[in-house]
Amino acid sequence: MFIGTDSSEMIKLSVIIPVHNEEKYIAGCLDSIQEAAKTFTGTIEVVVVLNRCEDRTEEIARSYNCVIVREDTKNLSVIRNAGVKAARGEWIVSIDADSRMAANMLSEVERLLSGGQMIGGGVGAIRMERVSLGIICSLLVVLLPLMLKYGNISVGMFWCRREDFLAIGGFNEQMLMTEDADFAKRLKKHGQKKGQKFGTIRTAKLFTSTRKFDTHGDWGLFKNPGIILGYWTGGKGRSKRAADKAYYENQAR
Repeated sequence: MFIGTDSSEMIKLSVIIPVHNEEKYIAGCLDSIQEAAKTFTGTIEVVVVLNRCEDRTEEIARSYNCVIVREDTKNLSVIRNAGVKAARGEWIVSIDADSRMAANMLSEVERLLSGGQMIGGGVGAIRMERVSLGIICSLLVVLLPLMLKYGNISVGMFWCRREDFLAIGGFNEQMLMTEDADFAKRLKKHGQKKGQKFGTIRTAKLFTSTRKFDTHGDWGLFKNPGIILGYWTGGKGRSKRAADKAYYENQAR
């Protein structure tokens, strides 16, 4: 079990997980964090941010002694920021509930942040449950414009010091989409000012589900051009209609 709110121990790392009806995935995510914690030398807490959950997500999270926060706004930036606000760790990691980290992930985060040369970063070795032509094309049509807009960054799972997260204002709450790429770009720029590099973990894998493709079809994104435009429109990520379809409405979890 993780360090809960009833502990007065000094916490080195806080893992933030935004959740919306994640009973199918949250245990797998938490199990992977527990496994990765075995090679991490400090104490770890997990902060689960409940967002309009109507299933067993909270019950499962409490069984792992996670810190529970509630934030019902349809805005991932607000949800993630609420988790960090409640966190007590010196270091912050943000991961999605339908993702699982490799057993060496947190030891890699520890190695990179302890060295002092890295401002933080993302993960480069991301593996999906399955791959198809439709999935590949969907990822390309979304990721290529973001790469042109935000440059050489990595996403998937973020890790940084809490003080640097707060220094850049956390996730931009004006953005409903692409808030992760925007965060990475600002963290990278902040690091440059401090003489630190934006890192990408390549020696530990992040495994993620294909639930959206399983539900809507591997080519489903192309049947909803409004979502694609939501990613493309100047990188502003402020289309509520596109965001609701992509993230905030029922995703058949």
